[in-house]
Amino acid sequence: MIIQNFKELSTTDKKKDCLEILEAGLEAADPQNIIPKYVTPNEIKINGKVFNIGKYSNIYSVAFGKAGDSMTRALNAIVPIKNGIVVIPKGSKSLIKGKKFQIFNSRHPQPDKTSVKAAKEVMKFVQNKRSDELIIFLVSGGGSSLLAMPDEITLDDKVHVTKLLLKTGVTIQEFNCIRKHLSKIKGGKLIENMKCHGVSLVMSDVEGDDLSSIASGTTYMDDTTYADALEIIDKYKIRWKMPTEVLQILEKGLNEKTNETPKKAQIENYIVATNKDCLEAMQKKAEDIGYKVSTMQIFGDIKDAVPKILENISDNQNTCLIFGGETTVKVLGKGVGGRNQELVLRVLKNTQKSKKMVIASMGTDGIDGNSRFAGAVIENIKVDLSVMKEFLKNSDSGRFFQKQKGNIVTDFTHTNLMDIGVILR
Repeated sequence: MIIQNFKELSTTDKKKDCLEILEAGLEAADPQNIIPKYVTPNEIKINGKVFNIGKYSNIYSVAFGKAGDSMTRALNAIVPIKNGIVVIPKGSKSLIKGKKFQIFNSRHPQPDKTSVKAAKEVMKFVQNKRSDELIIFLVSGGGSSLLAMPDEITLDDKVHVTKLLLKTGVTIQEFNCIRKHLSKIKGGKLIENMKCHGVSLVMSDVEGDDLSSIASGTTYMDDTTYADALEIIDKYKIRWKMPTEVLQILEKGLNEKTNETPKKAQIENYIVATNKDCLEAMQKKAEDIGYKVSTMQIFGDIKDAVPKILENISDNQNTCLIFGGETTVKVLGKGVGGRNQELVLRVLKNTQKSKKMVIASMGTDGIDGNSRFAGAVIENIKVDLSVMKEFLKNSDSGRFFQKQKGNIVTDFTHTNLMDIGVILR
């Protein structure tokens, strides 16, 4: 079981069903169940295209993101990789052992010195390969902070900007637009001067599976500009909170129009897994158990997403609403929690007078916000409204569910296909 406290949380039949459906979603997000669908020892076959990998003198891999080690392990079991680099979050114990792969554990969601060191090693590794060699890039969400090469600003400035954008509740596309224009590696810059051949296999953690946003399009390209980055800063009225050096870099880029991110992809980038793969597996599981299922995806501000979920909850018994995607939360207090636990708490608050149901939501990466939990599961039990409002006011959903014994624990799952949720009647 990927959900470590499955038994403790399965206090009713409905909760057990709910957790089994979530477990099916997590299984679908495991690269060991994804990579073999597309890769053989001689070729990568995807979307009707065939990429012949048997013709190269040497094959290497470069993996970065929350699924970096598990994607590498799955690929290495099929393809004779000579050696490679794996960059995963700090605290995540690598599933890859041995000297064949250089492992970096850097910080997420804010970069650290290891992020910079890893980026420099990856850049050097990529630029040192010959024209008859191939690098298979394995890209997953989280890569933006795990690889960092600040352009004419300090790491401290980069960290400050990251913290600010996280608290402001910008979309991932807006976040990455700014990051790409403060980096020497993102938005396709990593592979700009590469001599060898390359192909990128990507697990999507963004709305619309936009390749330029996943891990900030490091092996792809970028269709945003310095002007876009400055517009986002003004949209959220955070110019006054930005370091002067950061604004100078963006203004300089806007005025000189030099050093703009690459606007054309140098190598093929293939999406091999998305949030919808999780939802399909969950739907199948729920139908096998005997539920009538509907599915939906939610994005954007959590306060807008919750009413959409509430509208789609059926009044009928034995119905299951499965949802996925990723919301944004404006952090208000200094509590412990994340968008999934807050979503469950908000749905709980709004279903106090409804018929009995089970509500759950979790991150497929296993880490929700600043908590050590993946998400939460609860029945719509009666709770004092003022208590729930107080926890929400302090962004403290994690502690609320600790009191209710409803936190889901998985630890790092070594994957990342956004969030998944279930509401059972």
